[in-house]
Amino acid sequence: MIPSQMLKGVLEGCILEVIRKQETYAYEISKQLEDYGFGMISVGTIYPIILRLQKSELVKATLQDSNSGPKRKYYQLTEKGVTTLNQFKANWQELDRAVNQLLIGGGKNE
Repeated sequence: MIPSQMLKGVLEGCILEVIRKQETYAYEISKQLEDYGFGMISVGTIYPIILRLQKSELVKATLQDSNSGPKRKYYQLTEKGVTTLNQFKANWQELDRAVNQLLIGGGKNE
């Protein structure tokens, strides 16, 4: 299981990527993250992040009918969200390279 402190810094970008792949709702985001190996991330953790993404105009929500109960809020990326996600991916690749270089070796002090 990934420690929550490590997840905090990357969860927002990962949620943007899940939404980019398919317009979806909070519970489904939680399930998809679990399927990708993030462990159980509660909807109570997902909702505040989505609210922050909405306030930042990175995602927008639409109410859609549900087969099993009340209407659901489905989220999709805005143009600003796509730009932010692309920046997250670039930053992640840079961080990934640096951490791997340190942990696996091949750094300048080796």
